[in-house]
Amino acid sequence: MQRRRVIVMVAGTALLAAAGCSISFAKRSPWDIQQLADLSDQLEQFKTLAKLKAEEADQLRRAKELLEQRLSSSEASVGYDERGLVARMLDQVLFDSGKAQLRSGAHHVLDKVAKVLKEFPDQPLGVEGHTDNQPIRHSGWESNKALSVARANAVAEYLIATHGIPRSQITTIGYGDEHPIASNAAIAGRQKNRRVEIIILPQASGKSYEEEAERVSHEGTTYTK
Repeated sequence: MQRRRVIVMVAGTALLAAAGCSISFAKRSPWDIQQLADLSDQLEQFKTLAKLKAEEADQLRRAKELLEQRLSSSEASVGYDERGLVARMLDQVLFDSGKAQLRSGAHHVLDKVAKVLKEFPDQPLGVEGHTDNQPIRHSGWESNKALSVARANAVAEYLIATHGIPRSQITTIGYGDEHPIASNAAIAGRQKNRRVEIIILPQASGKSYEEEAERVSHEGTTYTK
């Protein structure tokens, strides 16, 4: 009888512990959610770097450290994805609403990015423009895609003309609203989707990225000065 009580007590404790774990998981705190986001970022970093030779992986790690040191969180976010190392800047950091001319305040941010990029001259670079899905009404652009192409080109031209980054090192793509990173149903999500991304690409990806740019340019409006 005594032994049966002990077994019941142990089983009950185990059930309570399991229930506690279940409740804890179901009611995750903001800290827990941030931990999961950090783990996800670390996984992307691992997957990206695992594809590279040791020397090039070290180069991307070093570039990430430098970008994070020099850019504030309000200026850009820095992380890995399947393309490479990405510095993501929201549109209001670089442009006025509906415009593709760089704001004067954008120069300071791009200057800091350019100093890092120049330390890695062997890495191909991508510059991508992205928008939300709201129709163009008053800015005069033919489409969101046209605006995204113009913005990507504006950033690339600044890096080339002001900092001497070789034109052959940079490929630009304007995706319009094709690749949202948040829901366009909410204002906050649309704000995140309006962005420019500068990508430090693996050397092996340079050619395929250029081919992707060619494919996208043939699908829609291209930008010419």
